[in-house]
Amino acid sequence: MPNTFLEGPYAPVTEEVTAHDVPVTGRIPAGLDGRYLRIGPNPLGIEDPESYHWFIGDGMVHGVRLRDGRAEWYRNRWVRSRRVAAELGEPWPEGPALDDFDIAPNTNVIGHAGRTFALIEGGFRPYELAHDLSTLGPCDFGGTLKGGYSAHTKKDPATGELHAVAYYFGWEHLQYTVLNDAGLVTREVDVPVSDGPMVHDLALTQKYVIVYDLPVTFSMALAAEGAALPYAWNDAHPARVGLLPRNGDASDVQWIGIDPCWVFHTMNAYDDGDRVVLDVVKFPSFLRDGRLEGNEPPVLDRWTIDPAAGTLAQETLDDRAQEFPQVDERLTSLPHRYGYTVTSGPSVGELVGDGLLKRDYRTGRTEVRPFPAGSSVGEAVFVPSAPGAAEDDGYLMTLAFDTERGASDLVILSAQDFTGDPVAVVHLPVRVPPGFHGNWLPDR
Repeated sequence: MPNTFLEGPYAPVTEEVTAHDVPVTGRIPAGLDGRYLRIGPNPLGIEDPESYHWFIGDGMVHGVRLRDGRAEWYRNRWVRSRRVAAELGEPWPEGPALDDFDIAPNTNVIGHAGRTFALIEGGFRPYELAHDLSTLGPCDFGGTLKGGYSAHTKKDPATGELHAVAYYFGWEHLQYTVLNDAGLVTREVDVPVSDGPMVHDLALTQKYVIVYDLPVTFSMALAAEGAALPYAWNDAHPARVGLLPRNGDASDVQWIGIDPCWVFHTMNAYDDGDRVVLDVVKFPSFLRDGRLEGNEPPVLDRWTIDPAAGTLAQETLDDRAQEFPQVDERLTSLPHRYGYTVTSGPSVGELVGDGLLKRDYRTGRTEVRPFPAGSSVGEAVFVPSAPGAAEDDGYLMTLAFDTERGASDLVILSAQDFTGDPVAVVHLPVRVPPGFHGNWLPDR
């Protein structure tokens, strides 16, 4: 039986490529000095295509180095886990992996403390990468990370600290950690939960860390069947959101029940007086019977939490199918005006984006930027035009497939001219399969 995630746009690329002086249409802004990196599943050596699950495919990082108005290089590299290194006939780079609990991270790639990390969730360790995307090995942040890590972090723009919430099916808790600006874990709080929930993201305000405990949980039945990803929707698991004071411990968490739903991604959150405003992309349900296909479309919500009353009001702001929300990350935990998402099909199985949306939360207006059919548009990352630039004064970077060339482009848009011509298009030499998260890692 064919597997959707091994065919068409999802089909893995089979070679690692290095290209220099990549051709560009338009003009790359001179102030863009750094690397645009994007990661996603690119399985190597699949033994059973029918049982392959997109979420656990070996991670491959794609990178474009920009400097002085040029695209200096493009590279794609598999993350060398034990298995990937063996498949490639190479020695494993060694490092503090958790015994045999090892996988090539495929979900996010970030820069922190002058280093580059590939991330995945579910109890696995990050891998550190060199500037040229070669693998340095698994990482435990100088021995300060006790278990696995998260695929999502939130950086406090005031302190430079990374906040994360990790999960593992064998734990009876979620683990909140703070990674300081030197790359060491300085705070750890274990928050008790039941059923082993999957927790992909978190939210951060000036007062709170917001923890999701939603009804996608570990499934012993799927595990017994040998499922690659043994998590599924659980009607018996109550949906709730936890408010953990930034300096509090597990006993200080205030849990607030909500209607059953699933959240992959937070756009942003902030305090509004005594209330909390939380903008998210919400799935009405997810992973029914463990399947990626057939989910109801994800929509853009605003949740307003009143801690004194113990209530959470849910409002759908845009019912168009969309995912991968982004804001100007300098405003993480602070009020934002603009947010950006990718328009998508009605399930993760159809998360091959066909355009971008830009929402103005002050006016309620949403701009739509369509792309040609088959473009497989990825997450749009906001990059300010200068360190002190105003919100929305900058660029959006995204990958899109050019069906005429049969290869992908790095498209650089003006955020303030969202529907206008691209500022620049970097024409990559290969196709980049749909993946998960990307980030801009400035070199200065």
